[in-house]
Amino acid sequence: MTVKYQRVVLKLSGEALAGDKGFGINPPVIAEIAEQIKKVHQLGVEIAIVCGGGNIWRGETGAEMGMDRAQADYIGMLATVMNGLALQDALETVGVPTRVQTSIEMRQVAEPYIRRKAIRHLEKGRVVIFSCGTGSPYFSTDTTSVLRAAEINADVILMAKNGVDGVYSADPLKDPQAVKYDELTQLEVINKQLGIMDSTASSLSMDNDIPLVVFNLNKTDNIVRVVEGEQIGTTITGGNKNE
Repeated sequence: MTVKYQRVVLKLSGEALAGDKGFGINPPVIAEIAEQIKKVHQLGVEIAIVCGGGNIWRGETGAEMGMDRAQADYIGMLATVMNGLALQDALETVGVPTRVQTSIEMRQVAEPYIRRKAIRHLEKGRVVIFSCGTGSPYFSTDTTSVLRAAEINADVILMAKNGVDGVYSADPLKDPQAVKYDELTQLEVINKQLGIMDSTASSLSMDNDIPLVVFNLNKTDNIVRVVEGEQIGTTITGGNKNE
């Protein structure tokens, strides 16, 4: 089976790991995600994963407490480690070799992030899970996804959404007139304020010409379908269509 992308960064939101529970880690959901990733791995695709932490901690919670923004962000980074370790265990349970790398050192549970080592793991067929975001506050895990994709020369970022099948002109649950886009550029995403990624992530993706596919994680084998080149969800190119 031929694949469209040979090296991918899979962005999993924290909410995706929570499933219908909305909070915490949902074991059946993470087991299903692991099975999907295993199928992609069996195709020979090199897979790196960035997990969010919104199922455990959100910046809004810190803001409501009057917490310093940097402190709240560091808590969020630790939440991504919890998700990364849970995903690692689920993947290794189904026979997929993995490594977790963190941007903040915690050697007892994971490797520190080293770009060359991450690439070597990918070349050896290991799934690499990047945790702790960029290691700095004020940056989202969306930005982490683009940064790591640029660093490891990934072909694409796969943004797996919880129950959302692509990018719309407005919230389809609130606006029945909302239109789904099949293709966009990052410049259009920024200009239309579509909110798929924060502006830092979108700009970094555009500057480095890294494509992005937004799709629904909850449909079985959607990750496989995207990697094989099937047109599902919304494809966002890094450049400008008019160039």
